[in-house]
Formats: sequence, C-alpha cells, structure tokens
Amino acid sequence: MVDTPLRVSVAGMKFENPILLASGIAGVTVKTLTRAIESGAGGVVSKSIGLEPREGYRNPTLVATDSGLLNAVGLSNPGAHAFSEELAAVKGRRLPIVVSIFGGGPVEFGRVVEILDRNEFLAYELNLSCPHVEGVGTEIGHDPEVVAAVVKAVRSRTQKPVFVKLSANTHRTLEVARAAVGSGANGITAINSMGAMAIEVETGRPSLAHKYGGLSGPGIRPIAVARIYELYENLKVPIIGCGGVSTWEHAVELILAGASAVEVGTALYEGYGVFNKINRGVEQYMKRKKYRRVQEMVGLGHKF
Repeated sequence: MVDTPLRVSVAGMKFENPILLASGIAGVTVKTLTRAIESGAGGVVSKSIGLEPREGYRNPTLVATDSGLLNAVGLSNPGAHAFSEELAAVKGRRLPIVVSIFGGGPVEFGRVVEILDRNEFLAYELNLSCPHVEGVGTEIGHDPEVVAAVVKAVRSRTQKPVFVKLSANTHRTLEVARAAVGSGANGITAINSMGAMAIEVETGRPSLAHKYGGLSGPGIRPIAVARIYELYENLKVPIIGCGGVSTWEHAVELILAGASAVEVGTALYEGYGVFNKINRGVEQYMKRKKYRRVQEMVGLGHKF
C-alpha cells in the first residue's frame, strides 16, 4: 500500500486513516462493516459480541436529547458462533476489522475468544464499560482485579492485539487501565457512553423502556478529552479515542489529547459520508500545520 499522511499504525494494526467506526452503531454483519470501510472509515469495530445470541431490550431503545443520543439497546447480537460464520465468509479480504466482545467474567470472555479467534480480523476490543446491562460492562470494568483476570483470560487465548474499552462512569479509570495494561492489554479505548436517563415531562415516564441508558454524542466529548489526556500522561500504550466526535476539529482535539486513532459512532446518523468529511478536514489541517503524519500530532496538547 502507498504511504499517505493519514495512514496510522496502532499496536501493529495498519489503518488507511485514523477515523474508525465505533462499536455499537452498526456492525452486526460484515456487510454493514464493509459499507463503513467503503465509505472512508480507516477501520471498523463490530457491535459487541457475546457467547450466546441476545435480543436486547424492547423499544424504545434510542431517544434524542439536546446533549446527544441516549440508548439502551441491551447488547443485542447474534452470538459468537453466528458472528464467527460472518467473519469466515470474508476470509482472504484482509478487512480492517476489530471485534468488540463482552462477557460475564473471565471464563465467558475466554470462550468467546476461542470461538472467534480462528478468523481473520485485526484485534479485540473488550467491552468492559457498557453502562446499562447488568452483570457485564461497567460492573466488571469498575474492578481492577476482575479487569486483570478478564485480560489475562483473553490474552492467553489469542496472539491478536487486545484493547480494553474503559468507562468514565468511575473515579478508578486510571487504576483500571493500569490493571488492564499490566495484564497484557496492548492499548486502551476511551471512552464508552455515560450512564444517563431522560423522562418525558407530559407523561412522567422514563423515555427509554429500560429507563437507564448510555449518553453518546457531543455532551460527552469534553469527558473523553479529559480521560484520554490523563491516560496518555500515565500509560505507555496507544489510546483509541471515542466520544462525541462528528467533525475534524473534534477528531484533532482527541488526537492532541493523546489518541492515536479516533472512533466515530453517534455522528454516523448523519450518514456514512461523515468518515470522508472528517478525513478531508484532518488532512487539510495537517497540510496547514505542516504535519507529515498523524503520529506527529498525538499528544501535542501535553506540551503546554
């Protein structure tokens, strides 16, 4: 492949540009993942895959607020065996896919990896931060000891890079990140959606069927910037930034805070053209600032 200013390497993963599809918005099938790649995403992260099929919560699972989108989908997914078949169907195409996985503990995470690992994809992203499903996600991701055990279980079953997606719904984010890295994680993804809720004032009913959900979109971006900044100052592994990115300025802000690549999720509701729009803006910014590679910008916000 011809080298370009936007190409990035993150823990050995090669992406044509630093703008990736975040987990949770699309990506239950390889077809939807491929659409994002063809639309300009440098790489894609699947929806979180568990051991067994899961229907998720009943509707409404998604509502708009003035701060972003509030969702409680409930980790709906086809299960590891079915998704393994999806991945097997694109063997040899070398698609830049990262597979997000979840489980109820180390044993379940390990079994998911055993089912998926024979397929061709770049890496795992461990969802230890979903804010609205009991028994998985944030409940696991708040405990450094459990996080360490999960990472060790995954690490012992794969040679692929392992990224841990962290929650900002805890004051222990840095402690959890250190536990993950110390147990073999190759990098960190920060952050997931923030625990939140909305109530309809006329009916008095919670807007989501599950009542509690996760807030994504512009309202959480300053939180993402702060967590990425803190992680970059304290860790020596790459960080993939996520949280409220919809423009090139947002992407650059996360990169300056310390992100080596940036995931885009909620902004996809504008259409798949968002990937090329952000990439064009980042490239123009780099030309104006005379940066030859994205890596030259990573963490520059720490020099002041």
